[in-house]
Amino acid sequence: MAKRQVFFSFEYNKDAWRASQVRNMGKVDDSSTFSDNDWEEVKEKSDANIREWIDSQMAKRSCLVVLVGSTTSGRKWINYEIEKAYELGKGIVGIYIHGLEDSDGNQTTKGNNPFYNILIGTNKERLSKYVTCYDTPYSSSSYVYNDIKENIEDLIENAIDNKGTY
Repeated sequence: MAKRQVFFSFEYNKDAWRASQVRNMGKVDDSSTFSDNDWEEVKEKSDANIREWIDSQMAKRSCLVVLVGSTTSGRKWINYEIEKAYELGKGIVGIYIHGLEDSDGNQTTKGNNPFYNILIGTNKERLSKYVTCYDTPYSSSSYVYNDIKENIEDLIENAIDNKGTY
């Protein structure tokens, strides 16, 4: 199976370390894992420039992977990325990463599902009704890591396969 090009969405300030663990698992196309320096440069720009950067990156990807930490849900740019992926008909999946340790060896609390407050279609249904937000059954960081590594490709493929159902 070819590695997919995905767009990783996460809260940079709190979850960059956890997200880098997932991004560096070697399970997605290398072009998906643009450097942290790219985001550092982008976040200094205007809202219009940030939107333009997200749009151009998203256009090249087949799936949006939201890495969900304790305070990911409801953040402005994460909501924008989810809404953009939906608008473009991309696969969308969430993966809880609160069980991965940060650079200080700390785990964090489980955050809310970021798809719950995104309303779609004429009926304004919750996107969470259609999009998987995977939560590993493990609590030890090494087991969480291994479980995500073992499942991420299937989660991405399922998201791409199911994109027409919402």
